[in-house]
Amino acid sequence: MRGIIHGMTDATEQGEERTAQEQLRERRATAYRKATRVLARVGLRASIRERLALLQEAASEVYDLDEPVDVYGDRIVATLEERVAALLGTEAAAFFPTGTMAQQVALRCWAARTGNGTVALHGLAHPEVHERNAFREVSGLRTVRVTEEPRLPTAAEIRDFEEPFGALMLELPLRDAGFVLPSWEELTDVVEAARERDAVVHFDGARLWESTVRFGRPLYEIADLADSVYVSFYKSLDGFGGAALAGPKTLVEEAKTWRHRYGGMIFQQFPTALAALVGLERELPRLPEYVRHARVVAAALREGFARAGVPWVRVHPEEPHTHQFQVWLPYDPDVLLEAAVRQAEETGIYLFVGPWDAKGPGLSSIEVTVTAAGLEWTADDVRAAVTDFAARLPERA
Repeated sequence: MRGIIHGMTDATEQGEERTAQEQLRERRATAYRKATRVLARVGLRASIRERLALLQEAASEVYDLDEPVDVYGDRIVATLEERVAALLGTEAAAFFPTGTMAQQVALRCWAARTGNGTVALHGLAHPEVHERNAFREVSGLRTVRVTEEPRLPTAAEIRDFEEPFGALMLELPLRDAGFVLPSWEELTDVVEAARERDAVVHFDGARLWESTVRFGRPLYEIADLADSVYVSFYKSLDGFGGAALAGPKTLVEEAKTWRHRYGGMIFQQFPTALAALVGLERELPRLPEYVRHARVVAAALREGFARAGVPWVRVHPEEPHTHQFQVWLPYDPDVLLEAAVRQAEETGIYLFVGPWDAKGPGLSSIEVTVTAAGLEWTADDVRAAVTDFAARLPERA
């Protein structure tokens, strides 16, 4: 009987916890909708009506809407593929419903060509952290981690790595390390080191679009370093979804065959392709502006917390490499989330949108993104918002 009662108590506590979490999620969503000031307005937090309205507003600028819809990857999808290939300076490109599928296909194609199914990558790379061992379980590939350090691999690490590998995969920027990029010289040295080992180089360029400021190079020159490149249409371009694999024509044609085998030949994808074309037309040209202003915001955040006397605050990188970066604070996630939501509810200013991740006892981090909405914030605006946010945090002993 005691065990039954104990089980009922546990179930009740779990139910209460779920209810509290649901309430907090609703508060967050409501606060975001009502907020008058945020650093980024992104499509994933918009309503269906809002998303469709924005697409309808811009769609006729990028494609003839009187054209027939696509069927299994022709027409508008083919137009998108041609646009991506032109932007990246590659012979061809193939549309994929997800980046996970695009990269698996690319690397299994390279494995067949090199005769080596081992992929060298960073320990924080997306396939290692977020894809449930998909490379191994689905595509029969083996991964080896060149480094675990919160930066891209160095040329020396590539040259001195003990195990042979057929492909080197570089995530540019490396999101989980703080959206970091190497310098142009470091990147070219790493690519050269891989070539010396007769390995192909694949760029996980989900967010490659915004790397031009850091590298000081156009997209086609960056992509030209690699044998193949994957790009996303929603992570920075605010599309509905989708990705593209770009590279030599023979590789892309082979990838399209595997796309079919993986279930990626979707009957019609015109809404996703149309949203991607809008993103390329509207968001891509503005990304350098977002990157530059993110540096203003990052500096103001650091100054604001210093003035507020909050100990051990980190903005990483200190000067963001892209329009996204991390903020680290010495509090538990639930404390920071409550302060952020309460600030939004009471002032209309939602400074830190999104979840806080626990990084250790009493230590959390959050990703900060600056887009068009953030351009309206001056450094003084950011510092004032930080002062108000810090005042809502409990005093530390």
